[in-house]
Amino acid sequence: MGVQFSVPWLLLLLIPAGVFLYYAYKSDFRLGGFRKKLALFLRACVIILLIFVLSGLHGFTILHDKQVVYLADRSDSMGDTSRLSEWVQTSIKAKGEDDSTALVSTGLEGAVERKLSFSEEAGASLNAALEGKFTGLESGLQLAGNLFEGTADSRIVLLSDGEENVGSMLGVGRLLKDRGIAVDVLPVPQLDIKDAAVEELRVPDKLYQAESFYVEVMIKSTFKTAGELRIYEDNREIGRERVELSAGENRFAVKGLAKSPGLHRYKAEIFMDGDESAANNAGYDFTRVDGPPNVLIVEGTPGTSGNITAALKSGMIGTEVIPPHMLPLEPAKYAVYDSIIFNNVSGSNVGGKQMELIEQAVRSFGIGFMMVGGEDSFGMGGYFKTPIEKALPVSMELEGKREIPSQGLILVIDRSGSMSGEKIELAKESAMRTVELLRSKDTVGVVAFDDQPWWVVPPQKLGDKKDVLESIQSIPSAGGTNIYPAVESALNEMLNIKAQRRHIILMTDGQSALHSGYDDLTSMMVKNKITLSSVAVGMDADRNLLQYLADAAKGRYYYVEDETTLPAVFSREAALMAKSYIVDKPFVPAIQNAGDWSSLFDQGVPGLYGYVATTAKASAQTVLVSPEPDPILARWQYGSGRTVAWTSDLSGKWSKEWVSWPAFADTLTEIVKWTFPQFTSSSYEVSTTTAGNQVKLQVEASSDNPPEKMVAKISGDEAGEKTVDLVQEAPGRYTGQVQVSKPGAFLMSLEDVSGGQSVQAAPGTGFVVPYSPEYRISSGGGEDGLKKLAELTGGRVLSWDKPEDVFDREATSRRVLHDWSYPLLVAALLLWVADIAVRRLALPWAAIGTRVAALLRRRPAPAAEAGRDAGLDRLAARKERAASFYGSSGGSAKPPAAEVPAQPRDRGAGSGEAVGGEPPRLQAHRRGP
Repeated sequence: MGVQFSVPWLLLLLIPAGVFLYYAYKSDFRLGGFRKKLALFLRACVIILLIFVLSGLHGFTILHDKQVVYLADRSDSMGDTSRLSEWVQTSIKAKGEDDSTALVSTGLEGAVERKLSFSEEAGASLNAALEGKFTGLESGLQLAGNLFEGTADSRIVLLSDGEENVGSMLGVGRLLKDRGIAVDVLPVPQLDIKDAAVEELRVPDKLYQAESFYVEVMIKSTFKTAGELRIYEDNREIGRERVELSAGENRFAVKGLAKSPGLHRYKAEIFMDGDESAANNAGYDFTRVDGPPNVLIVEGTPGTSGNITAALKSGMIGTEVIPPHMLPLEPAKYAVYDSIIFNNVSGSNVGGKQMELIEQAVRSFGIGFMMVGGEDSFGMGGYFKTPIEKALPVSMELEGKREIPSQGLILVIDRSGSMSGEKIELAKESAMRTVELLRSKDTVGVVAFDDQPWWVVPPQKLGDKKDVLESIQSIPSAGGTNIYPAVESALNEMLNIKAQRRHIILMTDGQSALHSGYDDLTSMMVKNKITLSSVAVGMDADRNLLQYLADAAKGRYYYVEDETTLPAVFSREAALMAKSYIVDKPFVPAIQNAGDWSSLFDQGVPGLYGYVATTAKASAQTVLVSPEPDPILARWQYGSGRTVAWTSDLSGKWSKEWVSWPAFADTLTEIVKWTFPQFTSSSYEVSTTTAGNQVKLQVEASSDNPPEKMVAKISGDEAGEKTVDLVQEAPGRYTGQVQVSKPGAFLMSLEDVSGGQSVQAAPGTGFVVPYSPEYRISSGGGEDGLKKLAELTGGRVLSWDKPEDVFDREATSRRVLHDWSYPLLVAALLLWVADIAVRRLALPWAAIGTRVAALLRRRPAPAAEAGRDAGLDRLAARKERAASFYGSSGGSAKPPAAEVPAQPRDRGAGSGEAVGGEPPRLQAHRRGP
C-alpha cells in the first residue's frame, strides 16, 4: 500500500496555507487558550485535506495478477471453430484466482464475445455475428487491446492461421508493444481440402475490331483433377475446353476474336471434379475494343428498318437489329453499342427495367440514343413520364398546342386479391398517368371491381387533378373477380357523359365469374360510338374474353406479361383516344437552328407526309420544325450522352421523299454519329485498389485546371447505380470509396459537378472486384507472420497440446490506484463543521481541553480530588457572602472572609452548609424581634 499524487506541484499550496494559519494564530483575539488552538488546528486540517484533493492524492496497491484476452480468428478459412473454443476453455481452467480473461472474435471486423472476468465459468463460446469473407486481424487486435483495465500484466492470445487479407497485424503489433501488451500466438493449421481456384484472368487492355487474342487463365489446385473451363464475353459463352489440372499452378490460353467495339467484360469459370470450394471458381477482367462503331436498332415492326441499316452501313457503321423483347437486362451489354435507335417502338413492348437501363447508359456512360417516329412512337407509344421521355429532347405533353376534342374516359380496374402487391401499385400508377394526360375539360371516371363494382372516382370534369389522383392512390386489393357488373356500370355512366370521344379501358388479371351478356354491352357501345380497350395481365387472365370485348367494341387488346409496361399501355391508350398526336398532312420542314448540321441542309430538305406531335424541351436544340410548329428533328446533351428525336418515320409511309433523297444516307449517318460517345483523349488516370469489401478509387487529373468537385457513378450487374463523391486531396488528385457486396465487373464514369450540372469528365471505364482473398489457396506463409508478431511484441508461440502454458509464467507487478477524493472531501466537510462549532458554541472548553489533554497523556485526573477542589471554591464563595451580610447589619465585627484560614472539609462541606453547621438563612431567622 502506498500513496501518490496526480498533480504533485499543487502541494506547493501548503506554503501559503502555513503563512495564513500563522497570521490567523497571531491576529485572532476573539478566542483564547485551548479554544483558539483547537479552532486553528481544525482549520489547518481542512485546508490540508483540500490541497490533497486538488493534488490528486491516490492510494495504490501492488498486485501480481494477469489479464488475458483470447482473440479467435473466425474467418471462413478457419473452418469449424469449435476446436478453438475447446482450447480456450481448457486454458482458462489453468488461471489463478486473481487472473481475469476476456474473449474476442474477428472476421472482417472484431467483435467482443465477453469482457474481462475472474470466473472460470465465464465460458469460451464463439457466437458473435461476423463477416467471414475476410480476415482482419488488425481490427481484432485493436479491439482486444482496448479491453485491458489498468496497467496489469496484459497479454493477448491470438488463435489464427495468420492468413490476413485486410489490414496489417504487424502494424498494430508495434502499437501494442509500446503499450506493454504482449501477443502470444497459437498457429492454427489450415484444413486440408481439395480445392481448385481461378487465380488470374488476363485479356489485353486494348483490342482492335477483328483482332484475335488469347484469354489467359491461371488455375491453382491442391490436387490432381480434370474438369471444364468456360470463357464468357458479356455473359455470352465464347469458349469451352476440357482441361486437366495438377497440384500447383496451371496456365491455359483460350483464343478469342474481338468482334464488336466497345467495353467488354470477360469471365473465366471452372467446373472441376472433386472441388470442395466453389467460392473461388470464377475470375473477371475488362477490355476495350476500338473499331467501327456499332448501333443497336430496336424495331417495333419486323422488317421496317431496312432504310436505316442501309444508310448506316454505307457510312461504315455496324448495326444490330432486334425486337423490343430482346433488349438486354444487364448494363454491361449496353456498353458494347455506341448508340441505340428506337424505330417506331411502342412503350408497351419495352419493360420498365430496360427503360431505366437505357436512360442510365445514356446519362452515365455516354451511349447515344435516337427515337424514330411512327404510329407507335413518342406519345402514341405511351412514353409519357417514362425514363425514355426523360432522356429525349422532346416531351409527350401537348398542353396548349392545339385544340383537342373533348374526351370521356372511364378506367375499369381489377382490384381482386390476385392483384395485390406490385400489380395493383402499377395499375394505380397507370391510371394516374392517364389522368395527368387529360385536360381540364375532359371527363374521367374510375371504377374498381372485385365481386362488385366500386366507383373510386365517379365520372366528373377534371377540375382539380390532385383529388382524383389521391382517390386512385387509395384503391386496395381484395375479393374475387366479376367483370360483367363493372363493365355494365361503366357503360351506363358513359352513356350520360357528353364528350366528342368516349373510351373505356378495362384491365384485369383473372377469370370472370360470368361469361354471358357481353354481346348486348358491346352492341350498345358500337351504337353509341363508345370504344373499349382491354388489358390482360399475366397468364391467368381471361384472354379470350378480353380480346373479344376489345374487337367487338372496336378498341385494342393488350396482353401484358411484364407488369412494368402497364403505365406505357395506359398512356398509349390516352394518346390514341385523343388522335391529335398524329399530324398526317404533307408539308416541308423548316430549318430553325441547325448549328453544325447546317451543311447537311444547304440544298434544302425533302417534304414529309406526317409525324407525331411532341413539344421541344426548354434546353433542346430544334433543328427542323413543322408549320404547327412542332419539332421534327431535335437534339440535346443528356448527362454524359447525346439524344436525338426524329418525329416522322423512316420506313417510307410519311417519309417517302425523304428516304429517296440522294443525301439521305449521309444525313442520317451524320445525325447518328453525333450521338456517339465522345472518345477524346482523357486527361484522367483512374486506378482502383480493393481492401475487403471496400474499393478505393483514385483519380489523377493532368489538366492545368482540374475540376473543383467530381463524382464517380458506378453500376454493377443490377440496374441500380451508386454515386461516389470524390474528395480532392491535392490539386488534381481525387479519392473515394465504394462498398461492394459481391465480386464481379463494374462500369464506372467520371463526372464534373463543379458548376452544378453533371458533365462527363472521362470516357466510361470499368474495374474488377475479384472474389475475396479469403478463398485463395494459401501459400503457407501465415504461420511465419504470426511468429513475427509474437517476436515483435515479446510474446510466445503456444502449442495445441499445452493450453495451460498461457498462465505458466510469472506475472509482472502492477499498480492498482484507489481514488481517495471522496473520503478526503467528506473528512474536510466534517472538520469544517467542527471548526464552526468551536468558534460559535459557548461550552466549557477549558475543562474539555483539560480532559482531552489528560486523555492524550493517558493519565486522567482522580474524580475525588476534582470534587474536593470544586467544594473548596464553593465554600470560600459562601463565606464571602456571609461576611458581607453581617458587616452591613451592625453586628459584632468579624474578620473578613479572606482572612479566615481555609479548613479542610469532608465531602459534606460542599453541600452548602454554614461554618457552624447551620445554614445562614436559619441564623438570620433566629435574630428576629
